[in-house]
Amino acid sequence: MQETLKANLTTAEAQYNKMVNTSVGKLISKLAIPTVISMLITSVYNLADTYFVSQISKQSSAAVGIVFPIMSIIQAFGFTLGMGSGSLISIKLGQKKNQEASMISSTAFFAAILTGLLITIFGNLFSSSIMIGAGATDEILEQSNLYGKFIFWGAPFMCASFVLNNDLRAEGKAFFSMIALTSGGLLNIILDPIFIFDKIDLKLFTLHGINLGITGAALATFISQIVSFSILFSFYLRKKSVCVISIKNISKKIVDLGKILTTGLPSFARQGLGSFSAILLNNAAKTYGDVDAIAAMTIVTKICMFVASIMIGIGQGFSPVSGYNYGAKRYDRVKQAYKFLVLSEMCIMSLFAIPGFIFAKQIISVFRDDPGVISVGIVALRWQIAFLPLHAVIVGTNMLMQSTKHVKQAAYLSMNRQGIYFIPAILILPPLLGITGVEISQFVADVLSTITAIPFLIWFLKKLDIMEREEKQGSNS
Repeated sequence: MQETLKANLTTAEAQYNKMVNTSVGKLISKLAIPTVISMLITSVYNLADTYFVSQISKQSSAAVGIVFPIMSIIQAFGFTLGMGSGSLISIKLGQKKNQEASMISSTAFFAAILTGLLITIFGNLFSSSIMIGAGATDEILEQSNLYGKFIFWGAPFMCASFVLNNDLRAEGKAFFSMIALTSGGLLNIILDPIFIFDKIDLKLFTLHGINLGITGAALATFISQIVSFSILFSFYLRKKSVCVISIKNISKKIVDLGKILTTGLPSFARQGLGSFSAILLNNAAKTYGDVDAIAAMTIVTKICMFVASIMIGIGQGFSPVSGYNYGAKRYDRVKQAYKFLVLSEMCIMSLFAIPGFIFAKQIISVFRDDPGVISVGIVALRWQIAFLPLHAVIVGTNMLMQSTKHVKQAAYLSMNRQGIYFIPAILILPPLLGITGVEISQFVADVLSTITAIPFLIWFLKKLDIMEREEKQGSNS
């Protein structure tokens, strides 16, 4: 018993020394790699899905844009249960209350399955009404329904996967979740062309496909979700996890589910606002060029999401470094970590922004070589991608607040870009400026979000300076 205790103390001391003494740049880079890989793979398969579907027709590309915010809403339910349960599980495991952690995990998991099943039923029953509400026109309604059908069927697996993924991360098993997400993403990329087209020219030989069109793209996504879910769940079945998921472990108290939902509510608010904003964007775009505008904005959104995923991955490597050193009262290292985060993200984003701005036409045409789509896409991509380097301030400041337990400030900042500023922009600018208003709405929201983040940053850095002085005075006395 004493040997185990000494070993645990030694491990804890080693972890402490690493977190407060290792170069912040080296530390952030090491912690960020698994998350960046996971996010890149996820973004790549989303981008590949958009690419392959765009080769069918611009109607198909627009249909993906219609279904995208609906997928985001489904994900919002999964995020809420996953982030809520993950946060609570990490606390319970830290208190060595493993049984309570298993209860939280089981409750969230089966709640996610039930939520997903309800989405499957109502989604398929009212598919056309949902698609029209999301911005579908008569021209793309059928395609939207074809794509959306399998997305609705995949809802239980999607929601449950978010819970399993976050709970594994809460246990410190980020590598397991990376394996599952990467496997599903790569499978989706492989299946897309096989299911969508009748033949694929691979130069050396021709591969014959199933020729299901947009239905094939949705089916590929559906299968990849099942695979990711199966791999994640297998870690629990093979007892690789601390938490035990079982029907017997479901809490009989509604208050426990309430705690999970309350803890995960900020995630639902952020994701929900993003989904609502995407629906508003679709409805605004269809007024100006109908299918062309929706298809173009869908492509631009996916491209920018791919690039931004690198930024978010690095930010998630920064968060534990910031939080650990803030708790250890090493405020100088918190500031160093933030500086490294923002400067590195600005440099990396510039590497994407400059060629993205210059070659906007070529990039859009890779997805859909259509004059109407390219015309709208060039302008929208240039406005959005030109501002990407300054996204580092938005993302960095938000994660700085979140990692140091300034929850209200973090929640407010995280909702600015896709909600508080974007929603008024997309409602006001298109009636005033026409299609240009649609193209620049995200840019305007980004500028305002950055301006808003700066006072929060200045306030927090001043607070750190005061705390640092007080800590030195306390040490000297």
